[in-house]
Amino acid sequence: MSSGKLENKSFMEELRSFDKGGFFELGHPLLNRVAESFIKAAGIGAIQAVSREAYFTAFEGENSSSSVGATEIPGAKKHRFPDLRGETNRKSLEAMVKNTGKESLQWGLAAGVYSGLTYGLKEARGAHDWKNSAVAGALTGVALALTSDDTTHEQVVHCAITGAAISTAANLLSGIF
Repeated sequence: MSSGKLENKSFMEELRSFDKGGFFELGHPLLNRVAESFIKAAGIGAIQAVSREAYFTAFEGENSSSSVGATEIPGAKKHRFPDLRGETNRKSLEAMVKNTGKESLQWGLAAGVYSGLTYGLKEARGAHDWKNSAVAGALTGVALALTSDDTTHEQVVHCAITGAAISTAANLLSGIF
């Protein structure tokens, strides 16, 4: 054993240390920021997708065992993985991995595009304000809309407006709280 003390950090100190150092050093702050945002959000997307599937699997199992008084979750089927039917374990696992990967990619894409755009606009304009957030949110919304299976013109416009509105509101509210 070494004579040095082991450093004890709290969970919050560990999280704060990520902001200082970072995961990657790709040679440019823009690339570092995009890569870190992508990885963090993709991980969150994967956890969300798997936990949602686990919840619906458990809920369906509970309802199939007690048919009296079973309630249906509105929209539950619509949010499930479309290829996950439970025919065989191998097919179910393959469908879950495929769909979890797709959802992870979507979350990572959104975070990477948004982070990269806000950084790039801040560097280009010399200011970080609601205008940067609005443009970055709109373009991120367009990117997300284009990852859908059946993309329509209306859906792209709706996602752009929603992304801009949410991003702008978050930027404006960050100064208040």
